[in-house]
Amino acid sequence: MGAEDWISQIADKNLREWSVIPTSALVFAQEVRELCSKNQCGAYGTSWACPPAIGSLEQCRDRCMAYEQMLVFTAVYDLEDSYDIDGMQKGAKQFRKMCIRLHKMLKENGVDHEVLANGGCHRCRVCTYPKEPCRFPDELLPSLEGQGIYVNQLAERAGVRYINGANTVTYFGAVLY
Repeated sequence: MGAEDWISQIADKNLREWSVIPTSALVFAQEVRELCSKNQCGAYGTSWACPPAIGSLEQCRDRCMAYEQMLVFTAVYDLEDSYDIDGMQKGAKQFRKMCIRLHKMLKENGVDHEVLANGGCHRCRVCTYPKEPCRFPDELLPSLEGQGIYVNQLAERAGVRYINGANTVTYFGAVLY
């Protein structure tokens, strides 16, 4: 079972593009982690899926580089307009569910992997971080950006579109394997 099979198993109407790249093509940047630490998304220091809980930039790089390949995939969600925050949040939630389905399928098939998803977790109303372990560790998918990866550069290297038109939001996920 390869990447094409994995994608066909999780495909839904919003799944747009996918590509496989070698992990040697990944670029990790401290600048991305610094953006995380500015907490513009509100998840820094509040979630097991984001920095600092996922480790240092070097730890994230080492974890990612332990795999040979990365399946990069996108899903595109329509918005009423560019200010449709509810639509963005709904799309993010649907995308996360797709990523969790993929993770569970790969785990059931014994594939050594790690799934990276769109920023933050948002599974629980209040995360247990940092006082207690994650309540749902099997659904904990670290953030792509939290690894220190510029998603726009990743899109370019993978040959997938970063922007998919007006009144849409594009979410990126990846499987390291």
